[in-house]
Order: sequence, then structure tokens, then C-alpha cells
Amino acid sequence: VLEARIQQLQSDVVLDVQHAKVQFLKSPSFRPSRWMEKLSEEKKNKLKKQQILQQKMQRNPKEKLPGKSKASRTAAVTTAATSSKAAEALKTSKQKRRDSKSKVSDKDATNKPEDGDLAEIEELEKRLNEQDIQLSIRCYLEACVFMGDVERSQRFLLSQHRVMSRRKQLTTDIYNIMMRVWAKKGTLNQIGRIFILLEEAGLKPNVSSYSAALECMGRNKNCPPKVISRCLDQMKKDGLSVDDLFRECVFRQDERDMLLKAVQTVRPDYEPSLTLNASQSSSPLVKDFYTNRDHHTYPKLDFTQEDLQRRFQHQLSVEQACTVTIDSVEAMKPVTENMVKMRELLAEQRAQWQKVLLQALRENKMILTKTNTRDYKLNLYPYLCLLEDKEYVDIMIQSVSNLPPSGESLKILAHDLGNRIYTKYCVRQKHQNCIVEKLQSIYGAYTELLAKDTKVCNVLPREQWCKLEMEQSSGPTLQGAETSWPYVLMLELGTFIVDIMVKNLKINSDILNPAYDKKLIPILYHMYTFRSTRQVGFIKPHPILTQMQQEAMETTLTFDSSVMPMLCPPVPWTSEKFGAYLLTPAKLMRATHGATQHEELLEKCPNLHPVFDSLNQLSNCAWRVNKPILDIIISIFNDRGSDKLDIPPPLSEAPKIPHFNPQDPDYTASEKAHMKREVINAKKKCSEMHSLRMDALYKLSIAHHMRDKLFWFPHNMDFRGRTYPCPPYFNHLGSDVTRATLVFAEGKPLGPKGLDWLKIHLVNLTGLKKRSSLQGRLEYADSIMEDILDSADDPLNGKKWWMEADEPWQALACCMEIANAVRSPDPTKFVSHFPVHQDGSCNGLQHYAALGRDVIGATSVNLMPCEVPQDVYSGVAQQVEELRTRDAAKGLKIAQVLEGFISRKVVKQTVMTVVYGVTRYGGRLQIEKRLKEIDEFPK
Repeated sequence: VLEARIQQLQSDVVLDVQHAKVQFLKSPSFRPSRWMEKLSEEKKNKLKKQQILQQKMQRNPKEKLPGKSKASRTAAVTTAATSSKAAEALKTSKQKRRDSKSKVSDKDATNKPEDGDLAEIEELEKRLNEQDIQLSIRCYLEACVFMGDVERSQRFLLSQHRVMSRRKQLTTDIYNIMMRVWAKKGTLNQIGRIFILLEEAGLKPNVSSYSAALECMGRNKNCPPKVISRCLDQMKKDGLSVDDLFRECVFRQDERDMLLKAVQTVRPDYEPSLTLNASQSSSPLVKDFYTNRDHHTYPKLDFTQEDLQRRFQHQLSVEQACTVTIDSVEAMKPVTENMVKMRELLAEQRAQWQKVLLQALRENKMILTKTNTRDYKLNLYPYLCLLEDKEYVDIMIQSVSNLPPSGESLKILAHDLGNRIYTKYCVRQKHQNCIVEKLQSIYGAYTELLAKDTKVCNVLPREQWCKLEMEQSSGPTLQGAETSWPYVLMLELGTFIVDIMVKNLKINSDILNPAYDKKLIPILYHMYTFRSTRQVGFIKPHPILTQMQQEAMETTLTFDSSVMPMLCPPVPWTSEKFGAYLLTPAKLMRATHGATQHEELLEKCPNLHPVFDSLNQLSNCAWRVNKPILDIIISIFNDRGSDKLDIPPPLSEAPKIPHFNPQDPDYTASEKAHMKREVINAKKKCSEMHSLRMDALYKLSIAHHMRDKLFWFPHNMDFRGRTYPCPPYFNHLGSDVTRATLVFAEGKPLGPKGLDWLKIHLVNLTGLKKRSSLQGRLEYADSIMEDILDSADDPLNGKKWWMEADEPWQALACCMEIANAVRSPDPTKFVSHFPVHQDGSCNGLQHYAALGRDVIGATSVNLMPCEVPQDVYSGVAQQVEELRTRDAAKGLKIAQVLEGFISRKVVKQTVMTVVYGVTRYGGRLQIEKRLKEIDEFPK
């Protein structure tokens, strides 16, 4: 740790940073550093707490076992060295936790009947551990089968089965994986052996087991009908019907057809009895929406069926590639000689790195094939054979290009790499299972509901999709074919990939400065930092690489396909595991990585149809880019940015990091401490500026790429039911800049009141008339019409009235829309694409007031009728100002300093977030940040 800390401190001043393995060092003769003292003290405190806890539990067994902190859960992951032993470190850490739990359990064995809560916690943790192991085994077997190594998968299953302790971890579904393999080959005797293994394990065959057996019989031309009849009779004894097979099984390729062929051999007239799983919602809140639809039809999109099908093909090709390369908006800048030189150097280096990584990956795979001496031991080899070697290398090169100068947490980087491999694997699986062809067929028929040149329907997208799936039941099942990888597996695979990158990616030290000695140095290095009391592993790029990337200002950016908006209407959500993208896996509910409880509860929900239908309705809204606004924003972005207009400036505008020698005797201790703080603040500012700049670059580049296209945002939700667009960078829930660049694809005539609503919306964006009635806001808009038209005509050189608004870019976009409408021959017939917001008044407090039947609170958040809109933020600001005045009169200095600075804007964020659990400390930081934004406030 000490060596890593020294390496971290020297990283900014030493050119050649050696990659050193972190190891335990013997106690040096000099006094240990404060970091070592801190770690030692932390360890002592931890041991002391454990001893106190054990004594308490012995005295009072009814006390609950405290839950593990997030720090202790993740410490093993974040501090794992970037080596092939990282996976072992994770497993060892888990084993230690299990051992410690079992010790506590043994001590309290006699108290279990009295300590129900503790027993319940232990049972839950045990069940979750078992689920992780079962999922890992299942993923391993599926990966072996996918890569075509049937022998490895069969050998592994038998090795697990032979040992009783490991046999307990196996489930029927795990045995079924091998049954499917032998069913494809038509090897009935192997399936019989697996049935015997199931019986030995004390497990019962399920629908998938019998489906595999019957499929095998269907493939085998010489299979006697007597054998099929015997299988069906046994299935009946187990309480399963043939209809259950067709209703509950997930089929791949032609499995369903072979199953039906086998059944019809002994029952020629049999046809599967399928029911449409589209029952109406039982919730009384929404029941009427589903039952009273006689005079309602589903609204059509402004596209022909042929157009929608063509858009589907474009989106399919994007998702099949898994990545999208687009032009960067920085490419519009004039190209300098240095930029050309840096781009050539980077291209040359990347070509070389690709060769090195390809060779290193193949060598590591060879080592893994030889080191797996014990058949029951899981290793990463099958996961490194799921894609072509070049695809793994491309993922590595892309991650290096996207690495920020300040580095990335090893845990985050490893998971990101593992997730990219998993996504590509899922897309390949769908190709192999013939799902793509069936998806094309069903989507083509689904467009009849949405297209404007087809007959009208009174069914919802979810209902239409389910109906089409039932009608086209032959072939593979679209839903539930892929198994989600456990979080730990993604981390282990990602850590392995990171290790290859750190060890093999090198660059010449004199590439930018011939004065330095020429030698190969790593471009990535593994370091440690401390977050609170936790030690966190970091992967940081070498300053040489960072300088080259910044000066090159490359003309292209590469994104995962899921980051981009969709080019066709999304697939409707029909279950918690199916919807949104065509091929890319998506989650209905966002959850913390590795958390499975939420997903289990979601699957148990009796009826989620209203949730699916709400998300589908949001997802079916088409959008396009507001090109005039986008062009103005890009011009400012490529100039020098603007803090006032929320356009981040380039790093060339960042404060220079001061350099000083800490050993210089001319500085006093206080001066050194002050200069250290200045260095830390300057580095933090540079890091923040880079993050903001890159975020803006991604958003604007995606918007520029989509400027001539129509697109859709697939939606999902969080555990509260709040909905979000899936694409993270560019969407309509983004910042003021992003929202201003988006308008609806389908326009509507303004009608008699449309122009008034545009004016009211503009006044709302300024934040000036919060207490005025709608009529008062309309009158104010009419009184400033000259400023509105000037802003629209000459936004950058005119009076610049729009720049003073709370949301300046949306205000400018609205000014342009109003100008176009009032100058049209008939404003009522002007076709507008502009979104007008309708927002709740502090929605969190609205819920509190409604739940508590709080009339005063309800009035302040507009849940009660009032002549003019109420503004709770202004009310709170007024009360705070009264308290400040009283304290100032008593001579309180801070209250006197705050005179004139307590405004609605200062208190708004804290009032809004207090209902979401913001702490006193967090609220203080929010207010401090708002005060710092005021130029006149004394710093």
C-alpha cells in the first residue's frame, strides 16, 4: 500500500511510472507514514468492534446482527490487483464472509428459536449466495455450449454432480442445459443418463426436461412411438400436460417444431392450446381505461408502414454492430499541423496496440486452457471464446480512448468491459437461435398498428405484440432466451481484460519529446486512492497518452448502440425481461449492479400491464433535432464555451496547476499547506471541467449525428416508478441545452389558444412571474414582444434578452417558435413541433400534503384552488429571510453577511430534495453552492 501511495504522489511529476505489483513490505526502520498509521488504526478499531459485538451477542442473543456496510462489501473488489488472481481474491473474500457468518451462526445455534430476525437474515444471505453460485454454473455451461465445447460442459456437469456438497448447488434447469445439447444431436441415450442424474440428485424433471426429451425423439426418425407414449405418460404422472410444454418453455431455433412433431407422432390431431396473456388490469384506478374503449382507437404515427419497416432495418443493423461511430462536433474546428501530427501518431500507436493485445489475449487463453487442472473449478476461458479475438481487442482499444485523464475506478471500468462483452454475446445468441428472423416477421406485422396507411385498431401496442407472438408461435421464443450474468462474473472478466491492457499497452517515452531517454513505458497504471476510509483501486492513463488525445481532437467518437436514440419505434414492453431495444438487452427497472432482490420482487408482481402500457406510450413518441438552436450551441462550444449559458469551456481555459517544491526551505509550513490546497483545487477544477466538456461533447455530437433523422427514446423506470429514457446522454430529460435541441417529430396546428400557451411557456422559462396568474403571464409576454423577436432574429449580437432567463436555451428556442408563428399568415394554422411543459409544483411535497390531508401544505403546492399560482419556494425563502433579519438584529455575523442573498433560487433545491432524504449536511452544501454562483456574494 505504501509503495502504491508513493507511486500515486509521484505520478504527476515523474515521466516513467513503473507498474509494480502491490505486496506486503517489511517494516521499514523509519517512522511509518500517516496513511499506514491510518490503516493500522482502522484495523485495530475494526477488531475491537468485532470483539464488542461478539460479547454483546453472547450476553444478549436477541440483538440483531448489523448489516454489512457498503465499504466492506466492495473492498475486496475495488482493491483487487489487476492480475489474473483478481477472481480468486473475490472468491476468497466471499468465502471469508461465509466462514464468519457460519461462526456467528454456530455460537447462536441454541438461540435460534428466540432470535427469529437473525435467523431470517442468515437464511436470506444463504439463499442469495446459493443463487449466485447456481447462476454462475448456469452461465459457465451456457458459455461452453455456445462456443461448441460440449465435452468441457459435460465434464464440468459430471464433476459437480459427483461431489455431494457441490451437487446440492445444482438445479433441474442446470441439468436441462445439457439435455438441450443432446436433444439437438438426437442422442436419446445421453438424455436418459441425465434423467438418471436428476433422480440421483433428488430433483424432479420439469417442463423443459420433458421438452428436450420429446424434441430429441422428434429429431430421431427411428424413434418408436411406444417410447414417445411412455414419456408422455410419465409426464402426466408428474402432473404436467403437453399444453404446459408449449405454454411455459422457452424455445430456440426449431425446438418447438421438433417437439410438436414428436407429439403428433402419437397424437396426430393434437394442436397446442395457447391463450393470449393480455388480461386486463385488476387495479380499480385504471380499470375503466381498459374496459371502456368501444369508441377509442390507438393513435397512428405520421409514417407509412413501408417507412416504419425500413427504419426497423436501419435500427437492426445498428444493434447488430453493437457500436456506432459518429463525427465529433469538434471536427468542425480548423485543423492545425499539430492536430494532424497527433492524429497520425495515435493511429499508428493503436495499430501497434491491436497487434500486441491480440497476441497477449491468445497467450492468456492458452495459459487458461492448461491451468484448469480440476474439472469442477470455474475459469474464464469459455467467456474469452464467445466473441472473435479481434472483438475483445476492439473493446479494449475503445475503453482506452474513453478513459478520462483523472482515471477510472477499477471496479467501474472492469464492470463496463464485462458488460460490453455480455451485450455482444447476447446479440450473437439471438442470431444463433434464429430470433432475428422471427423478430423481423413480428415487427413487420406490428407496424400495422402504428402506420397511418393501415386500418385503425382499438388495441394497445403490448396487446398487439402478444397477439402476433401467439399467431406466429412456430420457431424460437423471443422472450427469456438469455441468462443474465452475475455481477461478480462481469467484474472478474473485466478485471482480467484490464490486466491484459495494463501489462501490455506501452509507448515510447520520447514520442513527444526526443530529449527523454527512449524506452517503453506503460500507458496505463494501477494506483490507489482513498475515499473516506476505503482504499479504492484506480486505472489512470499516462500523461503522455492524455496529452496526445487532447491535442489530437479526433474527428470521430465511438459509442455503444444502446447510447443512441432508436431509429424506429421501440419494441413494446410485454414482460419485465422483454421490451425496448430490438437485440440489446434492457432492464424494465433500473437497480444497483448486483442487487437481485428488486428483480425477484418485480417478477412476483401480479399485474404490471398498466406499467408496460405507460412506458410504451412514452416510448412511441417520435422526436427530431431543433437544427437552428443546435448550430448556435455548437458555434459557442467550438469557440470558448460560456459558463453563463452552461456551455463548458475547453481545458485550455482551465486554471494552471501551480508547481512548487515541498522540500524548499524558503516556504513556511502554513505556506506549503496553502499551496498544496491550491494544487488540489486546481486539479479538481481541471477534472471537473474535463468531465463537463466531454459530457457536452457527447450530447452535441449525438444531436449533430441525428440532425436529419427522426428518432425514438425507449423508456424504463426506477423502483419508485419514475420513468426515464434509456439513452443516457441525449434525451428530453437532460439539461437546458439538451432540451432546447429537441422538438416533436409530429407537428400540430396551434389553433385558437396555441400561441398563448407558447407565450406562457416562455414566461415560465424566464422564472420571472412565478406568482402571476396565467393571464398576467400572457400580458407580460405581450409587453416584451419586441425583446422576444429581437432574441429570435439576432440571438448573439442583439439585446440578448433570452440570456437572462432561468433556462436560456429553451427560452431562445421558444422565442424563435413564437417569431415564426406570429409572422405566419395565420398563427392558428401554424404547425408547431414545440414541446410546452406542464410541471407539478414541488411534486414531492404534493405527495406529502395529499397523504397527510394537509390543507396549508396543499395550498402552497397548488393542490387547492387559488386565484394565482402559489410558490412554496418563495414562501420558504420569505420565512428564512424573516429569521435571518431577526438573527442579524441580534448581531449574528453570518446573518448580516447573508443580507440580500436569500432568494428563491438559493432555497429551491434544498426544499425540493428534503422530501427525498437530503441530510442536513447535504442541504448545507446545496445552499453553499447556490451562494457561490452569485457574483456579488463575498467569497
